[in-house]
Amino acid sequence: MTQATGEPPHPPSSPPSASAAGAPGPVNPRRAEILAAAAELFARRGFHGVSIGDLGRAVGLTGPALYRHFRGKESVLAEMLLDISRRLLDEGVRRAAVPDPAEALDGLLRWHIAFALDNPALITVHGRELDNVPEAARNQVRRLQRAYVEEWVGVLQRLRPEEPADRTRAAVHACFGLLNSTPHSATDLDREAMARLLHAMAHAALRAPRG
Repeated sequence: MTQATGEPPHPPSSPPSASAAGAPGPVNPRRAEILAAAAELFARRGFHGVSIGDLGRAVGLTGPALYRHFRGKESVLAEMLLDISRRLLDEGVRRAAVPDPAEALDGLLRWHIAFALDNPALITVHGRELDNVPEAARNQVRRLQRAYVEEWVGVLQRLRPEEPADRTRAAVHACFGLLNSTPHSATDLDREAMARLLHAMAHAALRAPRG
């Protein structure tokens, strides 16, 4: 990782099979293909603007054939958001465990920035469509999201133990707002330049005194 935030994202595993409630199952490459296509469609047209037929056509299936892989459109969205949340949390736990908190924060920033830049459709769907996920899976996604935030909070509190946890948590959420804005940013910067800019801005914001 020679550039400030130019590292590639941690190699993502294929999304696990999951029910609408988030129960993991065996990896299925066809399901992963459907999830990838659905992310692009949901990001571009919104969840309600995409039909089962649209999803099927995107991967060369008829609408009815898609039901062999997912119970419905809501199940596709639920598995997608559960997978994103698990991937963020799993890598966040790994990077937050680095003994030096400054290095841990740098690693978290590099990871999240790379993920946001390399997965704009997933970031868009993750931030916009949670209310369309069935309740059980939605609650699980929120638990995973909260756990991911707390990994960042823990690292920052190791750096600034005098800082109240609620203020640190608010700062983390604000930082995510910055980092997750990348799908909507109109810029002429290339990926590496944008990564460095985001890293500098987020790092300065998180390390700045908060009165």
